[in-house]
Amino acid sequence: MSDVASEQAKAEAPRPLGLYLHVPFCASTCDFCAFYQTKPTAAGVESFLSGIADEAKLVRWGRPVTSVFWGGGTPGLLAPRTLTRLAETVRAVCGGQPEEWTVELAPASVTPQRLAALLAAGVTRISMGVQSFQPALLDALGRQHSVEQIYRAYELVRAAGFASVNLDLMFALPGQTAEEWRQDVAEAVRLAPDHLSTYCLTFEEDTALWIKLSEGRVKLDPEHEARLYESTWDQLAAAGYAQYEVSNFARPGQACRHNLATWRMGEWVGLGPSAASQHAGLRGANIADLAKWLERVAAGQRATEDRVALTPALLAEDALVFGLRMNEGVDLAEWQARSPEAPWPEVEALLARMTAEGLALRTGARVRLTNRGRLLADAVGAEIMEAFRPLIPA
Repeated sequence: MSDVASEQAKAEAPRPLGLYLHVPFCASTCDFCAFYQTKPTAAGVESFLSGIADEAKLVRWGRPVTSVFWGGGTPGLLAPRTLTRLAETVRAVCGGQPEEWTVELAPASVTPQRLAALLAAGVTRISMGVQSFQPALLDALGRQHSVEQIYRAYELVRAAGFASVNLDLMFALPGQTAEEWRQDVAEAVRLAPDHLSTYCLTFEEDTALWIKLSEGRVKLDPEHEARLYESTWDQLAAAGYAQYEVSNFARPGQACRHNLATWRMGEWVGLGPSAASQHAGLRGANIADLAKWLERVAAGQRATEDRVALTPALLAEDALVFGLRMNEGVDLAEWQARSPEAPWPEVEALLARMTAEGLALRTGARVRLTNRGRLLADAVGAEIMEAFRPLIPA
């Protein structure tokens, strides 16, 4: 295919459309978790299933769904037959088999029956929240699984034959040493997943860990966090995992398509209580309350709160904030054309300073962060948001 024909094909291809489905049920709350969740009951689960089907009918989909992501909560708490019912609703709105379909599972919830139901439904990717292979650290996080359950669950997932498997790990945990983190990464590599997500522990308000921090029972140590970040990158690179975003590493061809589309300012529809959407020119999140979400959906209304119009300036701001967290960086020329009203002189001055300080690299119109810059990605994002503040409503 010629270059001209290739570019024409890209232009004619439908834009990716994601579907995020939030399953709000959890048996217990981990100390670090700030996501909306509620304890499952038979009536609550049944109402949730009906609500998802009803909410899906309220969406003007417009084109086929290319990626699906089920998060939570704990989707794996649902019974196999319930997973099948939920998947039938999703397939009905997808317009065919999505290219990628991820389901988050906790190790303690993995069973052969649940995995069989998910595989039969068309799920292609399992993301398992391991967090750590150290029993004491799992206890410190309030996790409900054991190290033995991690190994058993991983064996079952691999035996089931899913196309891709991700493991989530967390570092900078209270009391965690550099050697303990190195051992966790090494053990994850030994299991050989297709993808690894390594998240620095954050202290969200209204969580048990936030209370411990405010009471001085745990402390932040940014320098320790930075050392753990850098050791992670070196260790995973040596094992053949390419970093493609600050916290995400993958074997060739195994990057998460759903997340990539989100970070590149694509569109996705969120279903379920607290699920966020960026679709049809608007951004917002569903009300984080199962009963109130059900009431709104039963009345024929999307339960989305705080809707914000997706102006070109807002998309350009987020394209920079999230794009610079990716190793590929951002094509400034694309966003300057899409959003000429954005404060580009201020952005250019900021990027020039970052380049001079060794935080960013500039190749033509593309800018990306250096390794040192990625260590400061949150601070970089805050500066970009400050530059856009005059154009972005609070």
